[in-house]
Amino acid sequence: MSLQQLNANDFEEIIYDNGEPCLVVFSRKNCHVCKEVVPMLEELSAKYEGKFGFYSVDVEEEKNLIQRFSLRGVPQIIFFNDGQLQGKLSGSVEEEDVEEKIAEIIG
Repeated sequence: MSLQQLNANDFEEIIYDNGEPCLVVFSRKNCHVCKEVVPMLEELSAKYEGKFGFYSVDVEEEKNLIQRFSLRGVPQIIFFNDGQLQGKLSGSVEEEDVEEKIAEIIG
């Protein structure tokens, strides 16, 4: 299951207005680590369908979003709940780390 791409407008509506528990991975098409992390997140998204949202932002297309969160380097996974930032994972992350963070958020 592929991740829903967000632009700046979608981001405002989905993350802040809807307030669903979710993660957003900030990545770049030519990033080798991103090519490992994004497929792992795509697999996980099926497991949490309807309970936790999985989204993606291409940092080359949405530079203002990477600046808003003062992100350095990709991939960066940011977790949200009720429109509030709940934490961040960076670089080459393990599936267990992502699931642990999701469990903290949705209980």
